[in-house]
Amino acid sequence: MYKKFPHYLLATTLALLSTSVFAAADCKVYPKEEWASEDTLKEALEAEGYTIKKFKVDGNCYEIYGRSKDGKKVEIYFDMKTLAIVKAIGLKD
Repeated sequence: MYKKFPHYLLATTLALLSTSVFAAADCKVYPKEEWASEDTLKEALEAEGYTIKKFKVDGNCYEIYGRSKDGKKVEIYFDMKTLAIVKAIGLKD
């Protein structure tokens, strides 16, 4: 179903991390049968060098807490259908 994870979106978004920690991510609503596989997202992130500490469904978003390949803490929200990044936050260690 899902062809290829948009790696350039992840790199671009993480380069421009939001400083707004408390604002909720605004993800589009899709029927569950249209959601991309959680495993697809996890595998793509791990292939990019991310370590996932926590993966969850948050409202209408997939959300991960973990570390970037540089070892920095991140919180990232993804669109459940396209797996595009909706919001990314760099967290202080």
